[in-house]
Amino acid sequence: MKFRIGGSVMAAAILLAVWTVPAAAQRPERNQPAPAASTSALPPPGGSIVGPEGSPLNNRRAGPSGPAPKTADGKPELSGVWYSPRTVDPGKPVMTPWAAALTKERSESHSREDPEARCLPAGVPRMNPFPWKIVQTPTLVVLLFEGNIHSYRQVFLDAREHPKDLDPTWYGHSIGTWDGDTLVVDTIGFNDKFWFDFAGHPHTEQLHVIERYRRRDLGNLDIDITIEDPAAYSEPWKIKRTSVLMNGEIQEYICNENNQDVEHLVGK
Repeated sequence: MKFRIGGSVMAAAILLAVWTVPAAAQRPERNQPAPAASTSALPPPGGSIVGPEGSPLNNRRAGPSGPAPKTADGKPELSGVWYSPRTVDPGKPVMTPWAAALTKERSESHSREDPEARCLPAGVPRMNPFPWKIVQTPTLVVLLFEGNIHSYRQVFLDAREHPKDLDPTWYGHSIGTWDGDTLVVDTIGFNDKFWFDFAGHPHTEQLHVIERYRRRDLGNLDIDITIEDPAAYSEPWKIKRTSVLMNGEIQEYICNENNQDVEHLVGK
C-alpha cells in the first residue's frame, strides 16, 4: 500500500506565499538515478505556479550525455521514461478580473477544493512529482503518467483535425505536427474542472494549450507551453520546462489507495 501524504498540506502557508505547487506524494528514488548535476547556480527547490509539482530533486538532476536519438524515418525519438518536469520559467499570467478573484478565493481557502488532491485528473499542463513515459509511433504519441490516477494522453500524428463536436474532457483532444526537430502538440476540448496548480489558477472551456517538445540531447527534453484562454487570461501565458531521462520504468500508483490529502485540506 502506498501512502499519499500531501506535501501540500505540510507546507501550504509557505508554498502559497511563493506560488509553489505541492507534491501530491513522494516515492523512494529508483535504483538507477540519473547522474547528479553540479550544485552550483541551481534554481531553488520546489516549483512555481505550474510545475514541477514540488520535487526538489528535479533541480539537481542531469540527464545522460550524448546525441538525441532518431527514429527510422529520421524524426527525433522522444520515447522514454522521464522524471517529472522542472519549471525553468513559470511565465507571468495576466489574469482577467474573474480569474484573479477566483485564484485569490482558492488560495485564501488553502486550496481546500483542489481536484488533484482528491485523485481527479491533473489536466494540462499540470503534472505531479512522479515519472512519466512517452511512447512514440509514426502516427501516435502516447503520454503515460505514473502519478495521480495512472492516466494517459493521446497525441494523433495522422494529419487529422480536431473534431467539431468535442465533449469537454480533463485532457482534451490533442493533435501533433513536426516543426523540424520539435513536436508541436495542439490541444483543445477541455472541461473547466481542473486547476493549473495548487494556488488555484483557473481556466474555462475556451482553453487552448500548445506544447512544443524538443529532445535537446540524449538525456534532456525541453517543453515550451503556451496557454491561451481569453476568458481567464488577457494574453497568452508562456511556460518553459525541462525533463530529464530516467533509467527505469514507471510503476503502478493508485491515488485513491490510502489517500491522506483530503482529511488535511480543511481550508478556513
